[in-house]
Amino acid sequence: MNKKKLLIILSVSITLLVILYFSFRSKSGEEVITCKVQKGSIEVKVHTSGQLESEKSENILLPSVLSSQNVRVYEIKITDLIEEGSVVDSGQYIATLDHKVIEEVLTTARLELEAAMVVIEDAKLDSNLNLSNYRDLITNSQSDVEERKIVLAESVYESPSVIKKAQMDLSKAERKLEQDIKGLTMRQRQLNSQMERRNLDFRLKQKRVDDLLKLYDALIIKAPKPGMVIYARDRFGIKIQVGSVLTPWSPIIATLPDMTKMISETYINEIDIAKIKVGQKVTLSIDAFPDKELKGEVISVANIGQPMPKSDSKVFLVNIRVFGSDPDLKPAMTTGNLIQTGVYNDKLYVPSEAVFETDSTRFVYLTKNKIVKQLVDTGEENEDYMIINKGVKEGDVLLLSEPEKTEDIETIGWDIYEEQLARQKKQKNEGDRIERPDSSKNKNRGTN
Repeated sequence: MNKKKLLIILSVSITLLVILYFSFRSKSGEEVITCKVQKGSIEVKVHTSGQLESEKSENILLPSVLSSQNVRVYEIKITDLIEEGSVVDSGQYIATLDHKVIEEVLTTARLELEAAMVVIEDAKLDSNLNLSNYRDLITNSQSDVEERKIVLAESVYESPSVIKKAQMDLSKAERKLEQDIKGLTMRQRQLNSQMERRNLDFRLKQKRVDDLLKLYDALIIKAPKPGMVIYARDRFGIKIQVGSVLTPWSPIIATLPDMTKMISETYINEIDIAKIKVGQKVTLSIDAFPDKELKGEVISVANIGQPMPKSDSKVFLVNIRVFGSDPDLKPAMTTGNLIQTGVYNDKLYVPSEAVFETDSTRFVYLTKNKIVKQLVDTGEENEDYMIINKGVKEGDVLLLSEPEKTEDIETIGWDIYEEQLARQKKQKNEGDRIERPDSSKNKNRGTN
C-alpha cells in the first residue's frame, strides 16, 4: 500500500512540474538569442568551388589531311589510346586511328582513278578518229573545189547559162570547204574541252589517292611537344576514349597542358556576379591537399550567363589565375575559391541572421525598453555579416530570431524606407535619361 501511495505522489509531482514548466515558458516566452551591432572593418568575400585547368595547352589533333575535300572521310574511330595522365616527350606515341576505314576508301579511290585513266585513253582514241574524219572531209572538199575551178575555166566558150552554173558550183564547193575547216576547228575545241575535263577529273582522283595515302601514313598520332596527356571531351562532355568517333569538325583527341600556368574555372550565380571584377584577389584551397593554400586573381568574367541544369538560375563563368606553380597540381582537381570583392572600413555590421526582409523592406528586431521592428538600409554582405548603412548604432542589441506575435510589434524607421524609394526613383529616372539622351532635343526640334 505504501508503494502505491508513493507512486501516486510521484506521478502528481511530475505532472505539476510539467504544468509549471510550460506555464513559466508561456509567461516568459522562448529563449531569446541576441547580438550586438559592431563597428569596424568587414571583408566581403564570395566563396565558390572550381576546377583546375591549364591556362595554355597544346591540342593533339586528327591529321590535317583528313579535312581535305578530296578525302571525303567524315568520321574515324580511335582504336588505341595512351593512358590519360601519361607524361610524354615530343614525337612519342599517343594514339592509333582506324586503318580499316582508310583502306576501304583507298581501294575505292584507286578503282575510280583507274576508271578515269581508261576514260582518258578512250577519249584520246575517239578524238583521233573524229579529227581524222574531219580531215578527210576537208581533203575531199578541197579536191571538189579544184575540180569546179577546172570546169569553170573550160566553160569559157560555153553559153552564159553554163558559165553561170559552173560559177555557182564553184561557190558552193568553196563554202563547203570553209564550213568543213570551221567544223574541224570547232570539233578540235570541243574535244580539247572534253579532254581537259577528263584530265581534271583524273587529277582530282589522283589527288584523292595521294591524300588518302598521306592520311594512312598519319594514322599513328604522336605528341607535338612534351607534356602530360589529358583526354579531350566531345560535344556532349564525354571524355574521348578507345572507340570514340572523331570528325574533322571536332578533331581534338587530347591536350598537353602547360602545368606551370594553371587557372581555376568556376561559375558564379547571378546574385553575386555583380560583385566580381577582373583583378580581385583570390585565396584558393585544393580538395586533394587540404593543407595547401594558394593565391590568385580573377582574370576574366563572362558577359553572358548560362542556365544551371534543372534550374531557372543563371551562372557566369569566371577564370582565376593561380600564382606560381606547384608540381602537385593536376588538371580537373577541385578547388575552393575565396574571392575578395571588397574591404570596408569603419562600418556598422551585424550577423546576417539578424536581418529579416519582406518583398520591399529589410528590418531588424531592436531591443530597447521593448522590442521594435526597425527598418534598416543595408549594404554589402559576406557569408556571415551584413553592413548596415542606416537604422542602428554601435552597441544596439538585436534579436537573431523572430519573436512571437510579430503583428503586435511596432515598426519604426519609415523615413529610411522613404529614402530608399526616392533613391530607387532617382536611379530609374537617370537610367531613362541614359536610354533616351536626345529625347528633349527631338521634342524641341519638333516645336520650332
